[in-house]
Amino acid sequence: MKKISSYILEHWYFYFIAIICMVFQVGLDMLSPQLTKKIIDDVIGNGQIGILTQLLLMIFLIGAGRCVFGYIKEYIFDKISASIASDMRKRLFHHIQGLSIGFFNENNTGEIMARVKDDVDKIWSALGYISMLIIEVVIHTTIILFCMFHLNFKLFMIPVIAMPVVGFLAILMENKLGGVYEEISEENAVLNTVAQENLAGVRTVKAFAREKFEITKFLSHNKRYYDLNMRQSKVLVKYQPMFQMITKLLPIVAIVYGGVLVINGEITLGTLGAAAEYCNNIVWPMEMLGWLFNDLASAIASNKKIKTIYNQKPQIVEEENPITLGEVKGNVKFEQVSLQIDKKYILKDISFEVEAGKTIGIMGATGTGKTSIINLLQRFYDVSEGKILLDGVDIRKLSLKELRKNITLVMQDVFLFSDTINSNVKLGKKNRVRNDEVREALRESHATNFIEKMENQYETLIGERGVGLSGGQKQRISIARALAKRMPILVLDDSTSALDMETEYKIQNNLNELDNVTKIIIAHRISAVRNADEIIVLEKGKIAERGKHDELLAMKGLYYKTFHAQYKEVMRA
Repeated sequence: MKKISSYILEHWYFYFIAIICMVFQVGLDMLSPQLTKKIIDDVIGNGQIGILTQLLLMIFLIGAGRCVFGYIKEYIFDKISASIASDMRKRLFHHIQGLSIGFFNENNTGEIMARVKDDVDKIWSALGYISMLIIEVVIHTTIILFCMFHLNFKLFMIPVIAMPVVGFLAILMENKLGGVYEEISEENAVLNTVAQENLAGVRTVKAFAREKFEITKFLSHNKRYYDLNMRQSKVLVKYQPMFQMITKLLPIVAIVYGGVLVINGEITLGTLGAAAEYCNNIVWPMEMLGWLFNDLASAIASNKKIKTIYNQKPQIVEEENPITLGEVKGNVKFEQVSLQIDKKYILKDISFEVEAGKTIGIMGATGTGKTSIINLLQRFYDVSEGKILLDGVDIRKLSLKELRKNITLVMQDVFLFSDTINSNVKLGKKNRVRNDEVREALRESHATNFIEKMENQYETLIGERGVGLSGGQKQRISIARALAKRMPILVLDDSTSALDMETEYKIQNNLNELDNVTKIIIAHRISAVRNADEIIVLEKGKIAERGKHDELLAMKGLYYKTFHAQYKEVMRA
């Protein structure tokens, strides 16, 4: 993680210019009480009317100068903070994209979204207007104290006594708010997750009439979020009146005490007017302290949350100098591969080889480890024992980019982006796949019939996750997405489960005609794998049976039982 201090040092020259502008702005602001003093003492007291026009012109120029320097200062702070926040969000998102699947299994989407959006926004605010105001408070207060010291030492002591009291209260408040902000940040992430899950699964919620239950669940988290914010408010309500009382009393004390000094002849009336104006000017920095510490504590809590994500390291790591295969033929070999997660074997002693251009079918009941084989092939996880070879090279010695770009995966749980059908098919190779190749791939996946009936056809915008399309339509688009890329290895993970038998048969025939493509087909249906060069049947994470379709039927084992369960009606006929 790039430190906040590194970002500040990187833009130090802009911050320096902004602070110089701030000094000029505040300095001009501090000239106003001096002009007030001259108007009271010289114009009103001594009747020097001739200098009034000059003094009024100076007041106007001071106001104009403050506007110019104030604009430059705020623009620079806003530009720098926006630039830093943009870079932080980019780096954080890039880091998250590089994390292994295990991270996403352990962390919910809402929490990750809260880190990327809300927490970065709070740091953005801290580096923008909050840091600007903190610096301005320091400069403003320093110049005021300097001016009041030279104006009158006795009046100077009034804000000097008040400021440590305000600072002490601000520290007390920040300590109480720190823990609350971390809890608010956590609950905000949970609330995002609950809302995101319910909105994404709204059809399931309605189908099972769970609206009342889901609303109750959301309201319970919303109530906790409300309670935490009320805890924050109670802290602010407790301390803010103290800040306001001190800041309101300050100019009153200065005027009363200064009035006594005027009566005693120690200072002029103009000096009292200037001192009162200075005290009024120092009020807002003191009032701001509580609010600034409040937002600063929130940003610090957010930074801790972001650091937690950066502390997560990818479980899948590339070698420093990976081997480059160049043209991949597609020979895949598993040698005594085992996968162990949380001390439990998911796969045990799996060995098979698929020669380039050949097809292997993988069958088995739910939970036997079929999809885990694909996860290992794509290095979503690394093998616990054994090794996986691609064209004779251990895949751990290849770069993840080269490995994954040569494998096209069609998953059972199809994910379509909120984009056009054309763009969804081109996914990952938008600049390489031509529109005519998209049409051809959709024809091969038998998707053109329903697409060409749509108003915008191939440019039809698909809703979130393919809303509005049937399961079979989404699967056909997903298959077309794989076919359009023409990669050397094609993996089908139960990708025709939502299709009718006739459409599945036609697509299987098209897949069989693909030349120079290694096909790994995971399926529950016999029809999807019966033409494979080899079929393996998994049971409890191990290979229980292997062979061709007829050979497995002759064994009268698990495959035979599955065949009879799926085709018993046909066999009776």
